[in-house]
Amino acid sequence: AGRRAEPLAETAAMIEGAGGTALAEPTDVRDPEQVDALMHAAVDTFGRIDCLVNNAAGNFVVKAEDLSPNGWRAVTSIVLDGSFLCARAAGRRMIESGEGGAIVSVIASYAWTGGPGTVHSAAAKAGIMAMTKTLAVEWAQHGIRVNTICPGPTATEGAGAALWPTPEDEGRVASSVPVGRLARVEEIAWWTTALCAPQAAYITGANLTIDGGHWLEQEGYMGALKQE
Repeated sequence: AGRRAEPLAETAAMIEGAGGTALAEPTDVRDPEQVDALMHAAVDTFGRIDCLVNNAAGNFVVKAEDLSPNGWRAVTSIVLDGSFLCARAAGRRMIESGEGGAIVSVIASYAWTGGPGTVHSAAAKAGIMAMTKTLAVEWAQHGIRVNTICPGPTATEGAGAALWPTPEDEGRVASSVPVGRLARVEEIAWWTTALCAPQAAYITGANLTIDGGHWLEQEGYMGALKQE
């Protein structure tokens, strides 16, 4: 699911090309009706919802005093509101099925360290942590496990454009990771899949940090702003 149809179609084609089955459903996670339509389409197509991955996000580097109310709302509504609306809609269907399920939400280490330059995203990600722990307790009786993953700086086009827009910025961020590089997408995908798998049936309310020790350095994304 996502707002733009073209990348959705490309992703579905990749899944189907690898032998899987895919449903591409244009969705704005900030809209409860669209989220409900997404879950309805998923159940209609596949019969049930086994897992949900909340990875919709919006972010940009800005000094807190320069952040507009609209900028704050734009990020928190996608990250926090969207994660709750999707968890709520999927959780309802998991409860109705009586067979449980797994929910994994993507956060960032500045949810607990603080994130100069990303106050909107840091606040929203911290909200997801609190939401996850709360739902883990409320929904355990229904066999629904709720966890978070915390990727470090990862080599993706979207994150790169927002957080390390120049080669110099990317090099600075990579050098702040103790293992000395950005994460590969596959490294994040493996562990997301693992938390959704039956083998993780006794893990709930937890956070798995996959960042090469980046959070221990607590290097923020303010480098590009320090020269202003």
